[in-house]
Amino acid sequence: MERFARSYMLLGREAMEKLQNAHVLLFGLGGVGGMAAEALARAGVGALTIVDNDAVSLSNLNRQILATEETLGLSKVEVAKRRIALINPRCRVTMHELFYLPENEDIITGAFDYVVDAIDTVTAKIDIIMKAKSLGIPVISCMGTGNKLHPELLEIEDIFKTSVCPLCRVMRTELKKRGCKGLTVVYSKEKPHKTDVSFLQEGESERTPGSISFVPPAAGLLMASKVVQDLAQL
Repeated sequence: MERFARSYMLLGREAMEKLQNAHVLLFGLGGVGGMAAEALARAGVGALTIVDNDAVSLSNLNRQILATEETLGLSKVEVAKRRIALINPRCRVTMHELFYLPENEDIITGAFDYVVDAIDTVTAKIDIIMKAKSLGIPVISCMGTGNKLHPELLEIEDIFKTSVCPLCRVMRTELKKRGCKGLTVVYSKEKPHKTDVSFLQEGESERTPGSISFVPPAAGLLMASKVVQDLAQL
Protein backbone atom coordinates (compact mmCIF):
# COMPACT_ATOMS: atom_id res chain seq x y z
CA MET A 1 0.00 0.00 0.00
CA GLU A 2 2.76 2.47 0.93
CA ARG A 3 4.21 2.34 -2.61
CA PHE A 4 0.96 3.82 -3.99
CA ALA A 5 -0.31 5.63 -0.89
CA ARG A 6 -0.28 9.06 -2.56
CA SER A 7 -2.22 7.66 -5.52
CA TYR A 8 -4.79 6.05 -3.21
CA MET A 9 -5.21 9.43 -1.52
CA LEU A 10 -6.03 11.06 -4.84
CA LEU A 11 -7.92 8.32 -6.70
CA GLY A 12 -9.44 6.15 -3.97
CA ARG A 13 -9.43 2.39 -3.43
CA GLU A 14 -11.94 1.45 -6.14
CA ALA A 15 -10.08 3.33 -8.87
CA MET A 16 -6.73 1.87 -7.81
CA GLU A 17 -8.14 -1.64 -7.89
CA LYS A 18 -9.35 -1.04 -11.44
CA LEU A 19 -5.86 0.05 -12.45
CA GLN A 20 -4.27 -2.97 -10.77
CA ASN A 21 -6.59 -5.26 -12.73
CA ALA A 22 -5.96 -3.51 -16.07
CA HIS A 23 -3.78 -4.71 -18.95
CA VAL A 24 -2.44 -2.10 -21.37
CA LEU A 25 -0.83 -2.86 -24.74
CA LEU A 26 1.76 -0.25 -25.69
CA PHE A 27 3.46 0.12 -29.07
CA GLY A 28 6.71 2.09 -29.19
CA LEU A 29 9.22 2.83 -26.43
CA GLY A 30 10.83 6.01 -27.74
CA GLY A 31 10.55 9.49 -26.32
CA VAL A 32 6.75 9.29 -26.10
CA GLY A 33 6.14 5.60 -25.41
CA GLY A 34 8.95 5.12 -22.92
CA MET A 35 7.57 7.88 -20.73
CA ALA A 36 4.00 6.62 -21.14
CA ALA A 37 5.05 3.13 -20.05
CA GLU A 38 6.80 4.46 -16.96
CA ALA A 39 3.87 6.69 -15.99
CA LEU A 40 1.44 3.77 -16.33
CA ALA A 41 3.64 1.57 -14.15
CA ARG A 42 4.01 4.30 -11.52
CA ALA A 43 0.24 4.82 -11.57
CA GLY A 44 -0.28 1.19 -10.59
CA VAL A 45 -1.40 -0.44 -13.84
CA GLY A 46 -1.20 -4.18 -13.18
CA ALA A 47 -0.01 -5.48 -16.56
CA LEU A 48 1.78 -4.00 -19.55
CA THR A 49 2.56 -5.62 -22.88
CA ILE A 50 5.27 -3.61 -24.63
CA VAL A 51 6.20 -3.78 -28.32
CA ASP A 52 9.36 -2.30 -29.86
CA ASN A 53 12.17 -3.53 -32.10
CA ASP A 54 14.80 -0.87 -31.36
CA ALA A 55 17.90 -0.80 -29.22
CA VAL A 56 18.93 2.25 -27.23
CA SER A 57 21.29 4.50 -29.21
CA LEU A 58 23.35 7.62 -28.54
CA SER A 59 20.87 9.81 -30.38
CA ASN A 60 18.16 8.75 -27.90
CA LEU A 61 19.96 10.25 -24.91
CA ASN A 62 18.58 13.76 -25.35
CA ARG A 63 14.92 12.80 -24.86
CA GLN A 64 14.18 9.15 -24.03
CA ILE A 65 13.64 8.02 -20.44
CA LEU A 66 15.09 4.57 -21.18
CA ALA A 67 18.33 5.95 -22.64
CA THR A 68 21.38 6.21 -20.38
CA GLU A 69 25.07 5.44 -20.80
CA GLU A 70 24.40 2.09 -19.12
CA THR A 71 21.61 1.07 -21.52
CA LEU A 72 23.27 1.96 -24.84
CA GLY A 73 22.96 -0.91 -27.28
CA LEU A 74 20.40 -2.79 -25.19
CA SER A 75 16.93 -3.77 -26.36
CA LYS A 76 14.36 -1.14 -25.38
CA VAL A 77 11.79 -3.74 -24.35
CA GLU A 78 14.32 -5.39 -22.05
CA VAL A 79 15.40 -2.06 -20.57
CA ALA A 80 11.78 -1.06 -20.03
CA LYS A 81 10.90 -4.36 -18.35
CA ARG A 82 13.88 -4.09 -16.02
CA ARG A 83 13.12 -0.45 -15.18
CA ILE A 84 9.45 -1.16 -14.48
CA ALA A 85 10.45 -4.03 -12.16
CA LEU A 86 12.49 -1.53 -10.12
CA ILE A 87 9.49 0.81 -9.88
CA ASN A 88 6.51 -1.53 -9.55
CA PRO A 89 7.57 -5.19 -9.14
CA ARG A 90 3.95 -6.32 -9.17
CA CYS A 91 3.41 -4.99 -12.69
CA ARG A 92 3.42 -7.96 -15.06
CA VAL A 93 5.38 -7.06 -18.19
CA THR A 94 5.22 -9.02 -21.45
CA MET A 95 7.74 -8.14 -24.17
CA HIS A 96 7.48 -8.36 -27.95
CA GLU A 97 10.74 -7.35 -29.56
CA LEU A 98 9.51 -6.71 -33.09
CA PHE A 99 8.60 -4.03 -35.61
CA TYR A 100 4.82 -4.05 -35.89
CA LEU A 101 3.44 -5.14 -39.27
CA PRO A 102 -0.09 -6.22 -40.25
CA GLU A 103 0.99 -9.87 -40.03
CA ASN A 104 1.67 -9.29 -36.32
CA GLU A 105 -1.89 -8.18 -35.63
CA ASP A 106 -2.59 -11.29 -33.55
CA ILE A 107 -0.72 -9.46 -30.77
CA ILE A 108 -3.83 -7.31 -30.39
CA THR A 109 -6.51 -9.37 -28.67
CA GLY A 110 -9.60 -8.76 -26.59
CA ALA A 111 -7.54 -9.47 -23.47
CA PHE A 112 -6.37 -5.85 -23.36
CA ASP A 113 -8.19 -3.00 -21.68
CA TYR A 114 -6.43 -0.22 -23.61
CA VAL A 115 -4.07 0.21 -26.56
CA VAL A 116 -1.43 2.96 -26.68
CA ASP A 117 0.05 3.81 -30.08
CA ALA A 118 3.37 5.65 -29.74
CA ILE A 119 5.00 4.66 -33.03
CA ASP A 120 5.87 6.71 -36.11
CA THR A 121 4.92 4.62 -39.15
CA VAL A 122 1.55 5.66 -40.59
CA THR A 123 0.62 2.27 -42.05
CA ALA A 124 1.35 0.52 -38.76
CA LYS A 125 -0.51 3.17 -36.75
CA ILE A 126 -3.58 2.78 -38.95
CA ASP A 127 -3.49 -1.01 -38.65
CA ILE A 128 -3.14 -0.93 -34.86
CA ILE A 129 -5.96 1.58 -34.50
CA MET A 130 -8.39 -0.26 -36.76
CA LYS A 131 -7.63 -3.64 -35.17
CA ALA A 132 -8.19 -2.24 -31.68
CA LYS A 133 -11.43 -0.60 -32.74
CA SER A 134 -12.66 -3.82 -34.36
CA LEU A 135 -12.23 -5.50 -30.97
CA GLY A 136 -13.87 -2.66 -29.07
CA ILE A 137 -10.67 -1.76 -27.21
CA PRO A 138 -10.12 1.92 -26.35
CA VAL A 139 -7.08 3.30 -28.16
CA ILE A 140 -5.07 6.50 -27.95
CA SER A 141 -2.56 7.55 -30.61
CA CYS A 142 0.25 10.08 -30.51
CA MET A 143 0.75 12.39 -33.45
CA GLY A 144 3.95 14.25 -34.38
CA THR A 145 6.19 15.59 -31.59
CA GLY A 146 9.30 16.13 -33.70
CA ASN A 147 10.47 19.65 -34.59
CA LYS A 148 8.35 21.07 -31.74
CA LEU A 149 9.49 23.22 -28.80
CA HIS A 150 6.34 23.93 -26.79
CA PRO A 151 4.96 21.09 -24.65
CA GLU A 152 2.28 23.46 -23.32
CA LEU A 153 0.64 23.35 -26.76
CA LEU A 154 0.07 19.60 -26.63
CA GLU A 155 -3.54 18.55 -26.12
CA ILE A 156 -5.86 15.56 -26.14
CA GLU A 157 -8.47 15.75 -28.88
CA ASP A 158 -10.43 13.74 -31.41
CA ILE A 159 -8.44 13.32 -34.63
CA PHE A 160 -11.26 14.85 -36.67
CA LYS A 161 -11.11 18.06 -34.64
CA THR A 162 -7.37 18.57 -35.08
CA SER A 163 -5.56 21.14 -37.20
CA VAL A 164 -2.05 22.28 -38.22
CA CYS A 165 -0.29 18.94 -37.46
CA PRO A 166 0.85 17.33 -40.77
CA LEU A 167 0.59 13.80 -39.38
CA CYS A 168 -2.97 14.45 -38.20
CA ARG A 169 -3.88 15.49 -41.74
CA VAL A 170 -2.56 12.23 -43.20
CA MET A 171 -4.20 10.16 -40.46
CA ARG A 172 -7.58 11.84 -40.92
CA THR A 173 -7.54 10.99 -44.62
CA GLU A 174 -6.59 7.36 -44.07
CA LEU A 175 -9.05 6.84 -41.23
CA LYS A 176 -11.90 8.33 -43.27
CA LYS A 177 -11.15 5.84 -46.05
CA ARG A 178 -11.62 3.04 -43.53
CA GLY A 179 -14.85 4.40 -42.09
CA CYS A 180 -13.35 5.37 -38.75
CA LYS A 181 -15.60 7.88 -36.97
CA GLY A 182 -13.27 9.03 -34.20
CA LEU A 183 -9.91 8.56 -32.53
CA THR A 184 -8.43 10.05 -29.37
CA VAL A 185 -5.03 11.57 -30.06
CA VAL A 186 -2.35 13.65 -28.40
CA TYR A 187 -1.22 16.36 -30.81
CA SER A 188 0.06 19.92 -31.04
CA LYS A 189 -1.04 22.93 -33.07
CA GLU A 190 2.52 24.21 -33.00
CA LYS A 191 3.91 24.54 -36.51
CA PRO A 192 6.99 22.33 -37.01
CA HIS A 193 10.27 24.26 -36.83
CA LYS A 194 12.83 24.13 -39.61
CA THR A 195 15.93 22.18 -38.64
CA ASP A 196 19.63 22.38 -39.48
CA VAL A 197 20.27 19.19 -41.45
CA SER A 198 24.04 19.67 -41.19
CA PHE A 199 23.82 17.92 -37.82
CA LEU A 200 22.31 14.73 -39.27
CA GLN A 201 24.33 11.61 -38.51
CA GLU A 202 25.53 9.15 -41.12
CA GLY A 203 22.67 7.08 -42.47
CA GLU A 204 19.97 9.51 -41.34
CA SER A 205 17.47 10.94 -43.81
CA GLU A 206 16.80 14.66 -44.25
CA ARG A 207 13.28 13.79 -43.09
CA THR A 208 14.66 12.85 -39.66
CA PRO A 209 13.05 15.31 -37.22
CA GLY A 210 14.80 17.31 -34.57
CA SER A 211 13.62 16.72 -31.01
CA ILE A 212 14.15 17.93 -27.46
CA SER A 213 14.02 16.57 -23.92
CA PHE A 214 10.66 18.02 -22.87
CA VAL A 215 8.20 17.58 -25.77
CA PRO A 216 7.96 13.83 -26.52
CA PRO A 217 7.95 12.89 -22.79
CA ALA A 218 5.20 15.45 -22.16
CA ALA A 219 3.12 13.77 -24.87
CA GLY A 220 3.74 10.41 -23.22
CA LEU A 221 2.54 11.75 -19.88
CA LEU A 222 -0.62 13.13 -21.49
CA MET A 223 -1.31 9.73 -23.05
CA ALA A 224 -0.81 7.97 -19.73
CA SER A 225 -3.08 10.45 -17.96
CA LYS A 226 -5.91 9.76 -20.40
CA VAL A 227 -5.45 5.99 -20.12
CA VAL A 228 -5.40 6.07 -16.32
CA GLN A 229 -8.46 8.30 -16.06
CA ASP A 230 -10.40 6.13 -18.48
CA LEU A 231 -9.40 2.84 -16.86
CA ALA A 232 -10.16 4.15 -13.39
CA GLN A 233 -13.39 5.73 -14.66
CA LEU A 234 -12.51 9.09 -13.15
